[in-house]
Amino acid sequence: MAVKSLLYFGVGLVLITLGRRTWKTGTITFLSEYRYRNVKDEDMPAYTRALGIGLIVFGAGPCLTGLLQLITQDVLTWTPVVVGFLAGLVILNKAQLKYNGTWLL
Repeated sequence: MAVKSLLYFGVGLVLITLGRRTWKTGTITFLSEYRYRNVKDEDMPAYTRALGIGLIVFGAGPCLTGLLQLITQDVLTWTPVVVGFLAGLVILNKAQLKYNGTWLL
């Protein structure tokens, strides 16, 4: 069970690191160009901030689930993954629609 918990935690850390990098440096080269081609230059800092926050929220769920699974075997340890995924999806789609005019999905 510890390996699975570490895997969740590691995936979460990768997403959090990617989100922090996106937010702080404005690097979005990991995205396909059509995801940000309509974003105005003056909106790019706000866009990358929103994407970074969305990715951090995505990553927080697996991190918390990994930690909770080390403590307990309860079914509710999956709750942070689901909540983080849904909240991150809302944040990313909202930013994508606002700054690029298209849905993320």
